[in-house]
Amino acid sequence: MSEYIFETYTEEETRRLANKLALLIRPGDVITLEGDLGAGKTTFTKGLGAGLGVRRTINSPTFTIVKEYIGEIPLYHMDVYRLENSEEDIGFEEYFNGDGITVIEWATFIEDYLPEERLTIQIKRLDEHKRAIIFKPIGSYFEEICKELY
Repeated sequence: MSEYIFETYTEEETRRLANKLALLIRPGDVITLEGDLGAGKTTFTKGLGAGLGVRRTINSPTFTIVKEYIGEIPLYHMDVYRLENSEEDIGFEEYFNGDGITVIEWATFIEDYLPEERLTIQIKRLDEHKRAIIFKPIGSYFEEICKELY
């Protein structure tokens, strides 16, 4: 699997990278976000949402599992951490095959439900401000998107 590593030094740079990604993806795409607490997953999602035309404030869906945002393309932001060791299916396929972009935090907890093709993004905190944002495309479609971003 290929990896594309981007470094950002501010929250604004992280949002801009996500905003550029938003211009390349299409409805039905699934993006998984991995990273420690405070790494920048929600900051990245805010940038993605802005690129999709979302006007509402985006925040972590920790206590609701899924937050839906309306934009030019809908954004479905999931935090599935609370589904660890759960067999609960909250209708993932409806989101994955829907008219929006799905972003999933802690996706390893629902690995069996994830589509074969997706973009996995890992955000690593290198210091207080610097982040390594690692894109791992799964499938040729996402490989092409990563090449275009890189």
